[in-house]
Amino acid sequence: MSDRLKALIRDVPDFPKPGIVFKDIAPVLSDAQGLAEAVRVMAEPFRGNVDVVVGIESRGFIFGAPMAIELGVGFVPVRKPGKLPGATRSVSYELEYGSDSLEIQSDAIAEGQRIALVDDLLATGGTVAAALQLLAGSGGTVAGVSFLIELGFLGGRDRLAGVPIHSTIRYD
Repeated sequence: MSDRLKALIRDVPDFPKPGIVFKDIAPVLSDAQGLAEAVRVMAEPFRGNVDVVVGIESRGFIFGAPMAIELGVGFVPVRKPGKLPGATRSVSYELEYGSDSLEIQSDAIAEGQRIALVDDLLATGGTVAAALQLLAGSGGTVAGVSFLIELGFLGGRDRLAGVPIHSTIRYD
């Protein structure tokens, strides 16, 4: 873990509602060296081991696309419904406040490709578990998941059993 990156993350109390301490990554993103370090550290476990990076909308795009460049591989977005052209595959999942869906273009992953899945934050794990379910039918194999931040006290890692998880910064 990088102490420099952790120092850049700002705690915002009572956002988005009372009792929540939001981990604001905007200072990491606005610091050129911090952003470069975050991308490099998040990509490192996958160097020479993946064929494509898949990022989850929207902050997974922020880290996923530069990770793909860092690794010399392509990037595939997983998006909310109705945002991707052509044939798509989708999965619906439950959240603590309702339900949501994710989509990927049907031909985005080639048979046998090794995938690095990326998002900014692992909290309860619901969105990432849904993305993993979506990728399970893609023909590729998920080599692991990379996060800038993991909120260990929320237990999201438990929902992702059997998938290698790489968290740059962990709060327990």
